[in-house]
Amino acid sequence: MRTRLTVLVLLLGAAAGADDYSRTLAEWRAKREAKLKADDGWLTVVGLTWLKEGANRVGSNPGFEIQLPKSAPDNVGTLVMKAGKVRFLPHKDVAVTMNGAPLVDRDLKPDVDEHYDRLAVGRVKFFVIKREDKLGVRIKDNDSAARREFAGLKWYPPDVSWKVQAKFVPWDKPHAVTFDTAVGVKETDESPGYVTFQRGGKEYRLEPVVDDNELWFVMRDQTSGKTTYGASRFLYAAMPKDGVKRAGTVEIDFNRAENPPCVFTNFATCPLPPPQNRLPLAVTAGEQMYGKQH
Repeated sequence: MRTRLTVLVLLLGAAAGADDYSRTLAEWRAKREAKLKADDGWLTVVGLTWLKEGANRVGSNPGFEIQLPKSAPDNVGTLVMKAGKVRFLPHKDVAVTMNGAPLVDRDLKPDVDEHYDRLAVGRVKFFVIKREDKLGVRIKDNDSAARREFAGLKWYPPDVSWKVQAKFVPWDKPHAVTFDTAVGVKETDESPGYVTFQRGGKEYRLEPVVDDNELWFVMRDQTSGKTTYGASRFLYAAMPKDGVKRAGTVEIDFNRAENPPCVFTNFATCPLPPPQNRLPLAVTAGEQMYGKQH
């Protein structure tokens, strides 16, 4: 009798744990969708233009170098790029704000700076981005068609077996990872090490870089181009408890694998998975394809 009671208690405990996990995962997924739909989220991105040296005219005028949505004035001003610096010269008849305040005449801080400068005219916002040695302008509109027509995300059902304990192995010396991107430029980041995990009796390996104090995996697997986005998915994990200088354990939850921004806008600079992150495995967990963006 005591043995049966013990088994029952264990089963009830496991069921309660699974319920808690599903609830926590559902909350995380809801936040993921809310972030996409929010003001200034990826669904609001409507433009990206790489700057040329000298004057780049900004406005809804179809002949200008930087094309703003039709709701913006015909001529908003000029972005001048010189020796790797960008300055904005507003048109005299248009009110443009910087970071929500009156415009300041200075070189614009690009998005690689935590406090980068955001310019706005009406509901349209634009700012300078930097990718390696290239400078561009990204444009956002909170009334974008993608935001208005957003149909919600699609996920694989929660599967706790895809929440794995991976072994983290640090590199002996700094190790750079170079990403190709969806827009043709290359990006280079530092990798602190690699992780290995078991699935179906086989060992697999992924190599992350560090993003905002988390391990960031850009990966592709055997579902890519079938039930998930063909180019890649992103996955974030907490840093090893003992830091990245020594071997340790990392919890990787593939149920939180997510689509990159380029699924939702044509104006993102998404990195593509390096060869070492292309898994010979079908990861049937996480976010599935949105719309028809294979």
